[in-house]
Amino acid sequence: MSRTTLQQGDKKMINAWAFYDWANSVYSLVIATAVFPIYYEAVTSDNNGIVQFMGTEFNNSTLLSYSLSFSFLMVALLSPILSGIADYTGNKKRFMQFFCYLGSFSVMSMFFFKGQDTLWIGILATILASIGFWGSIVFYNSYLPEIAFPEQHDRVSAKGFMYGYVGSIILLAFNLTMVMMPEWYGITDSTLPARISFLSVGIWWVGFAQVTFYYLPNNVFHKKPRKDYVFKGLRELKVVAENINKLTNLKQFLTAFFLYSIGVQTMILLAGVFGKKELGIDTSKLIIIILLINVVAIFGAYFFSRISEKIGNIKTLKLTIAIWGFICFAIYLLDAKSEYIDTQFFILGGLIGMVLGAIQSLSRSTYSKLLPETEDHATYFSFFDVTEKMAIVLGTFIFGFVASVTNSMRNSIFILAVFFLMGYIVLSFMKKVKKYKE
Repeated sequence: MSRTTLQQGDKKMINAWAFYDWANSVYSLVIATAVFPIYYEAVTSDNNGIVQFMGTEFNNSTLLSYSLSFSFLMVALLSPILSGIADYTGNKKRFMQFFCYLGSFSVMSMFFFKGQDTLWIGILATILASIGFWGSIVFYNSYLPEIAFPEQHDRVSAKGFMYGYVGSIILLAFNLTMVMMPEWYGITDSTLPARISFLSVGIWWVGFAQVTFYYLPNNVFHKKPRKDYVFKGLRELKVVAENINKLTNLKQFLTAFFLYSIGVQTMILLAGVFGKKELGIDTSKLIIIILLINVVAIFGAYFFSRISEKIGNIKTLKLTIAIWGFICFAIYLLDAKSEYIDTQFFILGGLIGMVLGAIQSLSRSTYSKLLPETEDHATYFSFFDVTEKMAIVLGTFIFGFVASVTNSMRNSIFILAVFFLMGYIVLSFMKKVKKYKE
């Protein structure tokens, strides 16, 4: 079958779409979570972690945090505008490719980041890779209503996350053998294994993405744009914003998504820091827990997608949120002096894995089902993405602020439970809709 004749619901196109998760999720695991943060800390730890950047002194962790926050801000500002232009012109595939190439080649450039002398490369690559990753996700997500029918959304969304977890685990396992046992590969340079890992992530990302780009359609609605792309794109954005404000269920869902995403995204980013600094968990054990979370998340995404078919998306989301709230309270009560602390943290890591893939895939598919009949999918999903980015920025700020004021990250974890509760309450007020069982 020719790629140009693939229709909505076609398995080949759905698998190709899900394969982009396989391609880009290695960034989330290897770069954002496991290898790069540890490498960055190691090569910038001299002088008590004080580094020079653009003529100003920063704490190394603070500089990295600022860099990521700046990248989230840029995506939040650019994605709605670019999505409006993409919807007007019908060229969202081109935008997705641009951000994919920006992200993957930026990750590859991290190979040249060796320490303080090349810090500018590391920081610039961090910013551009993050923009590339999150920017491409907006357009990737917006394909879901176009490649699958509403009744397929839950399973298709879960399939994407499952592909992503499997692919990222495979590459991380390879990278960890190189980092932890470089003699297997005849490597003597202490920084080379990690830098090769960065190179492998970029190659993996851009390489496997070609499968997705080959099969995904461009200009699904056969748009024939005229001039004034930017002006017309901004008008598309304005219309979508007005529509979201009128659609009560969609607006309520975005509100709930914002609230519980504060908890989810902050836990993803800072649970490792909490485990190391508050509970004294060894770095090697934390990496194993990260692997455990991603393995269990494969089954969690599939398991809860099946549950949603039985009881509906909203009830299933409320169930996962309740479990997240329980996890927060359990972590808050952990005793760092307990002889079973490692085992307890491993168990909670497995529980996080069960609901991590579930809440991410169900959030995407539920939002997709709530959209009105429209050709502006990229613009609508840009609001979904911006909501998540705002949650990340606010969540990490609140976590750090509470920890600094109370001198304990446990209190920060407790506050996250409050946001899960608020998200649960907002979801409880949503009206039933026809696009999914309730």
